[in-house]
Amino acid sequence: MFKGSIVAIVTPFKGDAVDEVKLRELIEWQIKSGTNGIVPCGTTGESPTLSEKEHELVIRVTVEAVAKRVPVIAGTGSNSTAEAVHMTKYAAKIGADACLVVTPYYNKPTNRGLYLHFKAVADSVKIPIILYNIVGRTGKNIEPELMAKLAQDCKNIVGVKEASGSLEQMQRIREVCPKDFILLSGDDALTLPLLSIGGVGVISVAANIVPKDVVGVINAFNKGDLKTAQAINAKLQPLIRALFVETNPIPVKTACEFMGLCSSAMRLPMCPMEDVNLLKLKVALKAYGLLDQNDKAKQSAFV
Repeated sequence: MFKGSIVAIVTPFKGDAVDEVKLRELIEWQIKSGTNGIVPCGTTGESPTLSEKEHELVIRVTVEAVAKRVPVIAGTGSNSTAEAVHMTKYAAKIGADACLVVTPYYNKPTNRGLYLHFKAVADSVKIPIILYNIVGRTGKNIEPELMAKLAQDCKNIVGVKEASGSLEQMQRIREVCPKDFILLSGDDALTLPLLSIGGVGVISVAANIVPKDVVGVINAFNKGDLKTAQAINAKLQPLIRALFVETNPIPVKTACEFMGLCSSAMRLPMCPMEDVNLLKLKVALKAYGLLDQNDKAKQSAFV
């Protein structure tokens, strides 16, 4: 159920508020483009600067807009276990298909603390839980052996979004976790290598602007057409590098505005791009064929 190209969708803002209309438009475009799932309120969705009410709003709007056409995996993690439990219960109640729960950040808990945190979240609901391992943001790695123990002790902990950047760790996850444990890439640049060792998809930043191509890599690989998968993947790599030239989601939201998808408005401490990096992003978008020489989208993104 949780496989393929799953977009970590941006949260569009209008003034000081979440732009519900634009969020619904983005979701509709993603589904029409073949995206296999939607993750609201992830890192790309600026969850750390959403209020509790806004967090709930974005999840609810996403569930309503998707209307069971693809899975909704709601980002509900926090560095506070109580808050993570609250948001996970809300997502389950409102109809999310699963929850994505990030490693508690800043706290740097022990492995036992991590175990107790994730177990408390999993025990609070019946829907599936996908761990989100991103040590570069949280300062704490979820070791593969801990994932295996969690999967054994909590039957609704079913997989991981693995963003450690380590293929060695990804391979270790395949070795020690149950055979049906879902391994999703948390790094667009590593999607194809991860598929080759048994991963089943990606929770993608790039899919916000090129959803069909992210889907294309995975579909081609699954059909055994490695040549096509490699060609699309090679085309994607310069664009992916540009989308991470500054902290995510700054570049991808800027690209969304260039393409007419939504405003690039972000909340501090996320801020507009430095000029030198903005130029790199424009060059990559033009090279990909997403912008003309006047920095305008070549066609309406929603067509």
